[in-house]
Amino acid sequence: MNVRTRIAPSPTGDPHVGTAYIALFNLVYARHFGGKFLMRIEDTDQTRSRPEYEENIFKTLRWAGIDWDEGPDTGGDFGPYRQSERTEIYREYCQKLLDAGKAYKCFATADELAEMREVAKKTGGRIGYDRRYRNLSSEEIKERQDAKQPYTIRLKIPLTGECVYEDGIKGRVVVPWADVDDQILLKSDGFPTYHLANVVDDHLMKITHVIRGDEWMSSTPKHVMLYEAFGFEQPVFMHMPLLLGKDGKKLSKRKNPTSIFFYRDNGYLPEAFLNFLSLMGYSMPDDREIYTLDDFIKAFDPKRIGVSGAFFDILKLDWINQQYIINNIPENQLWGRIKEWGFNDAFMEKLMPLCHTRIKTFADFIELCGFFFIHRLPLTEENLCPKGTPGDKSAMMLQTIIWSMEEQENWGRDGIEQASRKVAESFGVNHKKVIMPILFTSITGKRQGPPLFDSVQILGRDRTRARLLQAVEFLGGISNKKMSALTKAWKNEDCTAL
Repeated sequence: MNVRTRIAPSPTGDPHVGTAYIALFNLVYARHFGGKFLMRIEDTDQTRSRPEYEENIFKTLRWAGIDWDEGPDTGGDFGPYRQSERTEIYREYCQKLLDAGKAYKCFATADELAEMREVAKKTGGRIGYDRRYRNLSSEEIKERQDAKQPYTIRLKIPLTGECVYEDGIKGRVVVPWADVDDQILLKSDGFPTYHLANVVDDHLMKITHVIRGDEWMSSTPKHVMLYEAFGFEQPVFMHMPLLLGKDGKKLSKRKNPTSIFFYRDNGYLPEAFLNFLSLMGYSMPDDREIYTLDDFIKAFDPKRIGVSGAFFDILKLDWINQQYIINNIPENQLWGRIKEWGFNDAFMEKLMPLCHTRIKTFADFIELCGFFFIHRLPLTEENLCPKGTPGDKSAMMLQTIIWSMEEQENWGRDGIEQASRKVAESFGVNHKKVIMPILFTSITGKRQGPPLFDSVQILGRDRTRARLLQAVEFLGGISNKKMSALTKAWKNEDCTAL
């Protein structure tokens, strides 16, 4: 067998550490067995996909030391490697399913789907589409199409029996078909869903091993059904352990810094970062924890991949990174590496306008701008809770600042200013006396410093988000009950009662 694996990220946001984690194991599996590893961009979500997000995926994975044999930017014999450039292929394959009676046109409206959810909640039934358009006659379908009613195409899932498949990590998996919904394959805009495009592309690109995260296990029966419906040979499915946060739940950007850029910009070495990710789902035969990518590829054994979730422990990453600094960077090269990371001319020139009129001696520069180079800020409750503001309220205001900047998709100077003023208005507090001290402390670790909004512009989205989250955590976090109330109040643009 000519082993072929792939990573297929969606360019819809920051490059996630989970993408690097799954890419690493696909790369290692292919390299160990002398196969090929390819990159495919799943950009069928046209409302959220952006070229700059795609470029960030390429940039961060290559920073980490992950490269591919085929892809949108490298070419190959199985292109195009962007799903948005393959839509005609998906429509063709979808028509084959319709002709074979294994898919159907569904005319359910948004209102009908909402009604189905409400009925299911009241009756205790299965939440989801109730298959009301599954058995329309050809005459009824023609009548609706002639009336220009929009429709999706859904997969006909068996109503009885079980889906049984062998997972390369989990073993035998059995799922009742009754628990699987009739998945939408083609949306009303003519673009495929992940499920159709994924299966068709994996077949046409001759992927032999689908190595992905545990969260996709609920979708695998639909993919198994599609392979059977098309008459395709099924690949080996391998579902990797989930990356977990400190709370034991799936690693989420809502509570953790998950962007690869965050780790790059905070001075982690790419080799250490990759080494750390390998430990999330694997254990070496001799229990070694420090090893090169080449060592990992040579020693790799799929049977040693873990089954249970893996905790993304930053302290462990810190320790691994320290070992790499000690053992891989000679003393006479250390300053050069540190200078290249954070004290390079391009970055330092950005800081000069912020400190030029604010320092009396050169020594003042470190006190004024040191926070740009610090990973964990020295926070105090006194500074984060001005004018007697309760800690939980400060935490909620910081959380809504994050939400506001996400809504604007603007993490620069204008974004933070608009967010801070919007939050002050929503909570009914003084912008200068309450919001600004909280923000200053969260971003810089102190109440005063260079212009805050300009500082955020320089820090960038990932470090800014991480610092706001760090401050929320320092204040004790936000309980589920309060988070629910905050979400509702923020939606109504009135948080004064919180």
